[in-house]
Order: sequence, then structure tokens, then C-alpha cells
Amino acid sequence: MTDWNKQLAAMREEYDSAPLRRDDLAPSPLEQFSNWLQDASDAGIADSNACSLATVDELSRPVSRAVLLKGLEDGLFIFFTNFESRKAEHLLSNPRACMHFPWFSLQRQVLVAGSVERIDDAKSEEYFKSRPYFSRLGAWASRQSAPLDSRETLEQAFLEAREKHGEDPPKPPHWGGFALSPESVEFWQGGSHRLHDRFLYERSDPDGWELRRLYP
Repeated sequence: MTDWNKQLAAMREEYDSAPLRRDDLAPSPLEQFSNWLQDASDAGIADSNACSLATVDELSRPVSRAVLLKGLEDGLFIFFTNFESRKAEHLLSNPRACMHFPWFSLQRQVLVAGSVERIDDAKSEEYFKSRPYFSRLGAWASRQSAPLDSRETLEQAFLEAREKHGEDPPKPPHWGGFALSPESVEFWQGGSHRLHDRFLYERSDPDGWELRRLYP
């Protein structure tokens, strides 16, 4: 049996990025995020728009899962889900969340925190129509987060959705988007000797941001 305690204790990465200076950063965290997202995409990072979305339930117990960022509009971070899912239930009862983008191969990560609200249904409809055909059927087949007795039941639901909705499945009424309005955005970059660079943007007013460097 593997002795994971010893192996985990020995696992470490050496960071060697050039120091990140305040002058390297854009005035707006949204612009800075777009720059780093572009870098991640250009570097060929798989699912560079993927992040961990953290929410809390009615007992303030945290839960995290992976979602895909699908829009950056008017300073909002947009993602889509089933409104009957666990994450949606959390957000509808406590509309605050945190998104963590782990671009470790670039020795970078970003943490975005703020309030969340549902987006206009017309925008959800527009995005849904742009999804691949089988993804649209999947939105009908999956009762996301509900108990499932077998893989066969899910596959049967998929076939039934295809039979019912044909070649142009509409958006389910229980499916749509959320938008996170950031109140803070932290940028982290690895540095040699564990002297990492951390910069935190915090919203100072509706149109402004305060930028601070943090100890690593």
C-alpha cells in the first residue's frame, strides 16, 4: 500500500516566474483578468475558462465544484447551470460565491469573489442555442444533483429527450445563467523561494478599485 504521507510531504514545485510588479498590472481587475485568461488560452491550457465555484448551503457549509466561465459582460462573470441543482439552490438562498481559476502550469491563479444574481432569460436563451446539439439534449436529460439509480436511467432519459425535442431542443425552463459581480479579485503568481506575488483589487465604489499587495 502506498505511503501517501511520505509522498505528499515530498511533493513540491519550484516556482521561477519573474517578479510581478504593480506597474505590470492593469488599472482594472477585469482587464487584468482578461489579459491572464488570454495568456492561459494562448498557452494551450485545457479548459482555461474552468474554475472552482464555491458556495455555502443553508447551514453555512461550503461546497465547491468545477464550472465553465461562459461570459465576461459589463464587468460580470457569467456561467450557466440547472436552476434545480445544488449550486443553484445555494445561490438562490445565499447569493454570494467565489470563483478560483487555477492556471498552475503558468504559475498563476486568480480568485474572484462577489454577489451573484440570475441573468436575463433572453441571454440564457441566446447562449443555449449556441451549445452543441447533444449538450442541449443533456440539459433536458439530467436532473442535476438529484439521486440517480443507474447509468442506464440517465441514458434512457437522453434518448427520450431526443425523441421528444427532435433536432432543435429548446432551452429548459429550469436552465439558465448566473452572473457574479466581483467585489474583490486576487491575482497570485509563483515566485522563487516561495516569495510569491499577490495583488488584491477591492471595489472602492461602483466605478473604482483599490489595489494592494499582500504578503504571500
